[in-house]
Amino acid sequence: MNNNQFDMNDTVQIDQWIQNTINNAQSSDLIVPASVAVSRIYDKTKQLMETIVDYKELMMMYACAMKEINTKFDVLNTEFKARYQRNPINSVSTRLKKTASIAEKLAKKNAPFSLEGIRQHIHDVAGIRVVCSYIDDIYTLADALIGQDDITLIEKKDYILSPKPNGYRSLHLIVSVPVFFSDQKRNMEVEVQIRTIAMDFWASLDHQLKYKQNVPNQQEITDKLKHCADVIHQTDITMQNLRHQIEDMADVPTEDDILVEKLSRLDIAIG
Repeated sequence: MNNNQFDMNDTVQIDQWIQNTINNAQSSDLIVPASVAVSRIYDKTKQLMETIVDYKELMMMYACAMKEINTKFDVLNTEFKARYQRNPINSVSTRLKKTASIAEKLAKKNAPFSLEGIRQHIHDVAGIRVVCSYIDDIYTLADALIGQDDITLIEKKDYILSPKPNGYRSLHLIVSVPVFFSDQKRNMEVEVQIRTIAMDFWASLDHQLKYKQNVPNQQEITDKLKHCADVIHQTDITMQNLRHQIEDMADVPTEDDILVEKLSRLDIAIG
């Protein structure tokens, strides 16, 4: 292959040259085309680096979407403290799905690892977990979030009313929230999991045990975990009923009492 036969834009020809070079191992063939091969490797490297930058930017957008949802729950918690002198939210945690987990999930869906593939097939890249004290708090917070006019509900899975076979309970929401950047607005998806303290305790232990290898009596352990999940759920219901019972037994306040109490709660919330 000589100069006038070599087209730098013909990738098929370049690939063929590389293969011929490997097969023939003739040093004379390396004089001119080698620079072209280096140029092509550089182009591929540049393209890869641009993809990495785009991927990092996409992850940044998901991280910002988590902040938006986190702020919304923080506002709701502050409102409850001011109005009812109690915080329905015990804790909030966030997580951004790791690259390896994203790649594995895309592979299971027979989808390519690309920015478009992530947007179309992975709906839980950004995740936020809200832990509450009582079951009714879960639905109160979920309704308050979904009811906001900038939130779009994409999917809802109620594993409290319909637990998973292993006993797992939680409310899962996929929501879309607009995020405003310096040059654009993007609607980003976030998975929201809302559960009670007891549900979170069970799920954490179950998650740990799943990573134990070569555990004997696997079925027996699975059955016991399911039993624990049922007991924990019954405890959740009992605690909620006790709270309602105590609230119902409280003295009915007068209008003046309500006004004074609201002022006191506002001071506590603002402070």
